[in-house]
Amino acid sequence: MNVLVVGSGGREHALCWRLAASPLLESLWCAPGNAGIENEARCVAIDPMDFDGLVAFCRANAIDFVVVGPEAPLVAGLVDRLEADGIAAFGPRAAAARIEGSKGFMKDLCVRCGVPTAAYRHVASLADAEAFIAAQGAPLAVKVDGLAAGKGVVLAETEDEALEAARAALGGAFGEAGATLVIEEMLEGEEASYFALVDGETVLPLETAQDHKAVGDGDTGPNTGGMGAYSPAPAMTPELCEEARERIVAPLVRGLAAAGTPYAGVFYAGLMLTAEGPKLLEVNARFGDPECQVLMPRLRSDLLAALLAARDGELKDFDLRWHDDAALCVVLAAAGYPGSYEKGSTIRGIDAAEALDGVSVFHAGTARAGADIAAAGGRVLGVTALGETVAAAQARAYEAVGRIDWPEGFCRGDIGWRAV
Repeated sequence: MNVLVVGSGGREHALCWRLAASPLLESLWCAPGNAGIENEARCVAIDPMDFDGLVAFCRANAIDFVVVGPEAPLVAGLVDRLEADGIAAFGPRAAAARIEGSKGFMKDLCVRCGVPTAAYRHVASLADAEAFIAAQGAPLAVKVDGLAAGKGVVLAETEDEALEAARAALGGAFGEAGATLVIEEMLEGEEASYFALVDGETVLPLETAQDHKAVGDGDTGPNTGGMGAYSPAPAMTPELCEEARERIVAPLVRGLAAAGTPYAGVFYAGLMLTAEGPKLLEVNARFGDPECQVLMPRLRSDLLAALLAARDGELKDFDLRWHDDAALCVVLAAAGYPGSYEKGSTIRGIDAAEALDGVSVFHAGTARAGADIAAAGGRVLGVTALGETVAAAQARAYEAVGRIDWPEGFCRGDIGWRAV
């Protein structure tokens, strides 16, 4: 098969790396890709939101199957467009991807489906925000309704902080994504994640993984797109996984199907493990980044066959096999991230890091600069290692990080601390 992966981040590098091993694969392309993806696929300079350009490329190159990585083109309807043009694609259609594209839509769906989640209000004005904040009381989570690359959430410990966050978002700090807000009670417990492939009806669980969203050690500082991840996640016991599937994911999948908008793709449920059981925090309509970077090295099964089965409604009789080893990913980011940062600095030592047994370096924000690799984003590299335990994978990943020469970058020093 001729396959095109859409996207340019660490998630897409991990997907290309795993797809390249499929016996079903004839040729692999990535649009637009990055300096690391060039080692796995032929990169083509087409923006993920250029639907006309992507369709034209698929036609010109006899692409049989498209794997859409990022959320923005999914929410905007890229899968709908590709399928309408006779091009098979993996990922939910726009009406189903709205479960990530609108937090208000997701929360309302939870209520209709009886899915446990935090008390909330979907607000469009500062007056409505003030009323709910006063009635609910702090602490509160203030979230922009739309897509904000993982940065549109403020965890407010006081009512004043919640009001400030609401005022900033409604005032345009996040553009159209913040035109409306979801303000919800702050749930107490440990955050965890549940991943599955879904074909419109069947929910096929993936292995467990957990990310670190905060920029600083000890889970401190502002949220980012993810500073690292590990798999398996000890907090997600088999019993909790089954509870999450039965009480949260399966009801939402049934609800979307009943509404005439069946969900097919990756279903990523962000959970809070409370004293009353798991409650839903968020849904992502695609592989997590950097969770994908620890799931792909552990996957033994053919990824391409699995994604095709999800698209074709054939997961009922499909099974996935996984390596027993744990995996851990440390994200190297540009100094200043998630705020302002500079691009263009040179990164050395990637080959030395990958020379370690069980280590893969997934590129997230890189570009070619002659013979060099240059930083071209906020999150730049995902240094991933396998080990018999999370602790062993952690030690190996940080040993690999130590071999990378990039003074303009930084990383957290405690990825995996909950598991270790």
